[in-house]
Amino acid sequence: MKKYAFLLGAAIAMAFFTSPAKSDEVIGGYTAYIGEDDLYNSNGVRLTEPWQIIRQDRANYHKFGIRQRGDEGDSFFASEANRARAELMLQNGEISRAAARSIVQGDVMIHVMIYGRGSVGRSLRVIVE
Repeated sequence: MKKYAFLLGAAIAMAFFTSPAKSDEVIGGYTAYIGEDDLYNSNGVRLTEPWQIIRQDRANYHKFGIRQRGDEGDSFFASEANRARAELMLQNGEISRAAARSIVQGDVMIHVMIYGRGSVGRSLRVIVE
């Protein structure tokens, strides 16, 4: 039984620390708390997709100065153009259904790894704590 638990743990670790595409590398990452402020856009409309909430969290952090305990900075999403790519990057990346549901509900810590080449991001891997 311990052997299977070890193998499962090793598989999970490999999945987290390897890049989604073999030619991509980790170019950034951060941890953030998804709170009430992150669940609504600038017009007060409730967001319903995890990529929208991740984008709003980064806009809140970088553009609006709205930060919650646990939010970390990142240089990649300081760029508005990069925030606009969040949907495509998440489509090209990895997020579990359970993680996506948790993000939409809010009150959760997320870990985001940004994959790409140089300063060009191509995918995101999102894990919920």
